[in-house]
Amino acid sequence: MSLRLWPSIILGAALVSPLASAVALAAPGQDARQQQTIEFSANASQAAPNDLGIATLYAESNGKNTAVLAKEINQRISKALELARGFASVKAQSGGVSTWPVYAKNGQGKIESWRMRSEIRVESRDLGVLSELIGRLQSDLALSGVAMQPAPETRRKAEEEATVSAIQAFEQRAALIAKTLGKQYRIVHMSIGDSGGLPPIRYRMQAAPAMMAEAAHAPAPLEGGESELAVNINGRIELLD
Repeated sequence: MSLRLWPSIILGAALVSPLASAVALAAPGQDARQQQTIEFSANASQAAPNDLGIATLYAESNGKNTAVLAKEINQRISKALELARGFASVKAQSGGVSTWPVYAKNGQGKIESWRMRSEIRVESRDLGVLSELIGRLQSDLALSGVAMQPAPETRRKAEEEATVSAIQAFEQRAALIAKTLGKQYRIVHMSIGDSGGLPPIRYRMQAAPAMMAEAAHAPAPLEGGESELAVNINGRIELLD
């Protein structure tokens, strides 16, 4: 009986063996392909002038009658917007409005009066004109602050230049890696991201009520400076034989 079974055992071994060899050869091939893929990053930055000034001013007052208080505040804001519209290079718009109660100091929770605050926002690429307008508006409004940042078109141009530089840096690094390893390469994946940049330069210039008359028509000193805009690239290349 053992002689009749022996050929079957040999035949079974012959059928299984090629399958085992195929699996053993496939794994090294997959590992080799994975080893030929390299991920890395590159970045570039570009300076952009802060050529847009944005100022926020506000009117704020107390009163027992909310209707009278609102009328007073609205008149001051309307007057400021009318003045701003006289400057062709300035964009002006009304901002947030808030009203809140002022409680008595005796701790009984009684509302003693109301306080209202309304804002306007003015912006311009002509910093000299914006400076003059801010000085004139301060005759009746308080200045919350001024922010300097790149105008949208200025920012877009700087980002485009930084993107070109980042792509070139990525390609140079890819070529260096491939040359060092004695390989050719192809780009498999590339993602481009804007890391933003430095926050806008902010000036906080608030005048006390007693100083507002002196501040009238006094230009606010503005210095634009620059923002650094950065572009980052993350990518993957495949090394070729």
